[in-house]
Amino acid sequence: MPLSENRPRLPSLTGLRFIAVLPVFAFHASLESPFADRGLDAAYAGLVANAGWLGVSFFFVLSGFVLTWSARPGDTAVRFWRRRAAKVYPLHLLTWAAALALLAWAGTPATAGQAVPNLLLVHTWVPDRAVFSSLNDVSWSLSCEVFFYLAFPLLIGAVRRIPPGRLRLWTAGTTLAVPALPLLSELLPAGEALPFGSGSVAQFWLVYVLPVGRALEFGLGILLARTVLAGRAALPGGVPAALVLLAAGYALSLRLPFLYGLTSATVVPIGLLVAAVARRDSEGRGSFLARPALVRPGEWSFAFYLVHRLLLQHGHRLLGEGRTWSAPAAAGLLAAALALALLISWALHTLVERPAMRLLAGSRAPAPPGPPERLTGTTPAQARAAVRAVPDTGEAATR
Repeated sequence: MPLSENRPRLPSLTGLRFIAVLPVFAFHASLESPFADRGLDAAYAGLVANAGWLGVSFFFVLSGFVLTWSARPGDTAVRFWRRRAAKVYPLHLLTWAAALALLAWAGTPATAGQAVPNLLLVHTWVPDRAVFSSLNDVSWSLSCEVFFYLAFPLLIGAVRRIPPGRLRLWTAGTTLAVPALPLLSELLPAGEALPFGSGSVAQFWLVYVLPVGRALEFGLGILLARTVLAGRAALPGGVPAALVLLAAGYALSLRLPFLYGLTSATVVPIGLLVAAVARRDSEGRGSFLARPALVRPGEWSFAFYLVHRLLLQHGHRLLGEGRTWSAPAAAGLLAAALALALLISWALHTLVERPAMRLLAGSRAPAPPGPPERLTGTTPAQARAAVRAVPDTGEAATR
């Protein structure tokens, strides 16, 4: 499942990863309520209310897409799982330990019932907010990713057996299942109410946290990658049209009932954007997203994701828990937090993530013999130009 030497690289998707992690940062920054002007603070929180959900959904779709793009038959499930563990666990272990220490410093130490499931990345299987949002609470999405990785060898085998002419039907069915989850959640008995949004903790867990449900977005990414590789029809208008649909979907999500606004209105535009950006790269056209100024921080995005929430939460506590600032001061502090998170993520990517991948991932499977593979509708010159583009997303680019 490593990147095939015969498939074009997709540097623009790496650049897009950096763009996509910024809404997650903006959302978590809003939870700190930094603005002294309550009206401004409420306006900011309202604007980015669904930005975090949007960013995580993007990464789930991207994960399925990139792993499918980089997969090839000569690999084995064990090699694949070893590489994914080498990618995820070293940084998770480091930030898990940091979260333990920071919570102890704050006087709210984690319990064993929180720390152990979180360490093992199985905490999203527990429908208890104190568990699935424990420690470094963004790690819940890693628990979902671990499930996706375990299932990927089976899923990719099944998707490869789908005739190209039926890919659209399977894609449509997968996307329609996403809004079916909040509808299904309405059948759950009333329980503990969420402290945010609306609905119960159990409903939120079923719709947004449970790995089985989020696997729909991962599966959508797999189907879209197979669709692009098969040269099926693309979205008219390409990337600009996908961006317009994404903006419209986000605006709609802010007006839908909470559980429906989490992913239902944006999953299709996200998928179309990922596919459109990948198609541009695969045809040798590229985009501004492939510039080093975006690709480099895109490569750090996994580390950034794991450190930014801890930095915002405990940095605010260090400056004064509950403290607020004037608009210029708050904006300056958020910009400083963003810059510091980027600096830390660069250091972690350089000193931990990349060395761990080299040390633990093991050797890659040799490429199987056969004629070079290229996309339907792509000229050899376009394919060669795309392969020369650097750097690539590859497996290591998935969060």
